Amino acid sequence: MSLDKNQIAARIAKELKHKTYVNLGIGIPTLVANYVSENIEVDFQSENGILGMGPFPYEGEEDPDLINAGKQTITAMPGSSIFDSATSFAMIRGNHVDLTVLGAMQVAENGDIANWKIPGKMVKGMGGAMDLVASAKNIIVAMMHTDRSGKSKLLKKCTLPITGVKCVNKIVTNLCVIKVTSFGFKLEEKAPNVSIEQIVKSTEAELIIEGPIPEMNI
Repeated sequence: MSLDKNQIAARIAKELKHKTYVNLGIGIPTLVANYVSENIEVDFQSENGILGMGPFPYEGEEDPDLINAGKQTITAMPGSSIFDSATSFAMIRGNHVDLTVLGAMQVAENGDIANWKIPGKMVKGMGGAMDLVASAKNIIVAMMHTDRSGKSKLLKKCTLPITGVKCVNKIVTNLCVIKVTSFGFKLEEKAPNVSIEQIVKSTEAELIIEGPIPEMNI
């Protein structure tokens, strides 16, 4: 069966490295903070001005003054710092963020990402995504493989306004893990009980498939 949002986040958490700074985008990426291994130390940064963001609080323990970029209540780890957004974006634009995890509406086989606007629909602004994709050393996309109508979100070329060009390194969906290479999308892992045929059928772009594809270890 395909993964749910929490399982996607848990799989991405396995990509986290010890002593790194990580920015988590709105949506599925915010869940990653709930699945950090006890064997590593990771500092989560949110562009609204916090370094040392922790997992979501338990019900009844929320602090309305502690929120992430998606306006969700969060916790702060011991030693965390709170600052203005100008300082936050100086961190981002100064290449001090090691990994950015973002949601996306579309990803193209060359690594382009579209995740900020649907033409004709009201948007509050582009947020911090354009700065993040231009500055992060590593970018992982967390998203569903298809949209609500069943159309693939992994395309030969993005049809929505581009957020960043040739910047995505890896994609984790409810069906699989894909690495973005200079030759296109390479299938690396599949969700438990999901067939290769199902993944291929759900992907508009061509997939590079080499040898047996292992199942994800969630």
